[in-house]
Amino acid sequence: MTEDVREGGAKTAWQDAVIDRLPPLEALNGVEREVMEYDVVIVGAGPAGLAAAIRLKQRAEKEGREVSVAVLEKGSEVGAHILSGAVIDPSGLEVIFPDWKARGAPLDTLVTEDRFLVLGPAGQVDISWLPQPPYMKNHGCYAGSLGNLTRWLAEQAEALGVEVYPGMAASHVVWDEPSGTVKGVVAGIFGVDREGRPTDDFQPGIELHGKYVFIAEGVRGSLAKTIMARHGLCAEAEPQKFGIGVKELWQVPADKHRPGYVQHTLGWPLDDKTGGGSWMYHFGDRYVSVGFVVHLNYKNPWLSPFDEFQRFKHHPAIAEHLEGGTRISYGARAITEGGFQSVPKLAFPGGALIGCSAGFVNVPRIKGSHNAIKTGVMAADAAFDAVVAGRSGDVLDAYQTSYDASDVAKELKLVRNVKPLLAKWGTTLGTLLGGVDMHLTRLFGGWSPFGTLGHDKTDAAATGLAKDHKPIVYPKPDGKLSFDKLSSVFISNTNHAEEQPAHLKLLDSSIPIRVNLPKYGEPARLYCPAGVYEVLYDEDGKSNPRFQINAQNCVHCKTCDIKDPSQNIVWTTPEGGGGPNYPNM
Repeated sequence: MTEDVREGGAKTAWQDAVIDRLPPLEALNGVEREVMEYDVVIVGAGPAGLAAAIRLKQRAEKEGREVSVAVLEKGSEVGAHILSGAVIDPSGLEVIFPDWKARGAPLDTLVTEDRFLVLGPAGQVDISWLPQPPYMKNHGCYAGSLGNLTRWLAEQAEALGVEVYPGMAASHVVWDEPSGTVKGVVAGIFGVDREGRPTDDFQPGIELHGKYVFIAEGVRGSLAKTIMARHGLCAEAEPQKFGIGVKELWQVPADKHRPGYVQHTLGWPLDDKTGGGSWMYHFGDRYVSVGFVVHLNYKNPWLSPFDEFQRFKHHPAIAEHLEGGTRISYGARAITEGGFQSVPKLAFPGGALIGCSAGFVNVPRIKGSHNAIKTGVMAADAAFDAVVAGRSGDVLDAYQTSYDASDVAKELKLVRNVKPLLAKWGTTLGTLLGGVDMHLTRLFGGWSPFGTLGHDKTDAAATGLAKDHKPIVYPKPDGKLSFDKLSSVFISNTNHAEEQPAHLKLLDSSIPIRVNLPKYGEPARLYCPAGVYEVLYDEDGKSNPRFQINAQNCVHCKTCDIKDPSQNIVWTTPEGGGGPNYPNM
């Protein structure tokens, strides 16, 4: 890829470079595929996709109509790839199931104590007393497992007649040419070897066609990128911004468990110019969810989000909650952080972007599942009305109209300047300015003295040169509170079929060593939280550098697709069922 793409150019330059570079369908050439027809096909069984499916069936039942709905999930089961903190705002759930408690939704731990700390190297300052807008409080929210909530949602969807297909990765868009209308997706390709050739176990997959196709892949989905590029959905939006969240689930002794306790931090171990923070939630069966977010617009290419998280756990304010406990799961994933000004156009010919495929996370609140559910519902309403009216394949303008007037858009607009202020002014001053801005926008109905600030550049383009930053020496893990990457990946239960083509693609195989290593120290080996990328040398440790991709380790966080300074790595969908299998995450 050329250097001008990395430096920005058009806002969709990274997408334009991807549109025709997803793995081709050579294995399907000349092979007949089964075609399954539905009214609505949904890619992704997360909160948005399942909420959309449920709403469609609820509308059909209420109005005495038949609507066929299929949901495709690349994980081995629904919830296998879902990772979130999570303190869940139930306002989204209440839209589809006002009686969610009576139905047995797995949200049992109501937040009872809410703390906000600023950490230094050895101490902390509690700033929970500072005035905050009411929506920043976690009153009425629940600590729990978003993965388990999606498993429950899938049960509700299937009871309504939704066809849910786990282990079915949707790998390609089916276009209706020459218009570019999204006609469906290809899913379920299995048995292709490393060279892209069919094996004895080859299955060509099936085409699932829908009158409308909803893309609910989550952050930085490969189909979403392709559709966004072809239809210019991001042309009027600011560049999307991202963070990486690294999480562990611990089980602690009963005397240390404080059900309903919620703690967030800013500061150490990150410096003031590097955005991020932590969460800690006590819930369930003596569980403590602890995690660390690093905003991916950081400059220092020597920084490792995984290792920052590991040393963070040694801070006294964190260690006291974990000591004597057992780490039982690990995972990581990217988070959309662009907010209001980065939301793309939501509807395209033949379908819609919902949930984190479009990016509805409220960054200051560290919450997005409620907005994901609400956008799934809005898209479902638009599609149901269209199907009943006998339409198909057009642009669901009603969805965009609903979003523009929705609580989701209003919520994101109130906090729209927090992320840009943090990026420009750093953690301390940016947090103070962001707090003032949130108060003013709430008091004045969305007006801000800053107007609407932009995001300037992509996270990839924010990466600084190695020569301008000092390498970071991280302490060795002690095996009690801190751990290495490989042992962490092991407890994420990650697995991929070894003979399949690598799902991590290099657009130019020479760039990691020719460009990224001398200019940036090849940061892929550091920003990846799973040890996927390595630079290998001969025995002298200096000569003959080689770039190695251990795709088997990939936990599908997609940070590489986002942060690579040359935008040379493209994350694509592996065979269905591959990747992590997160329990209670």
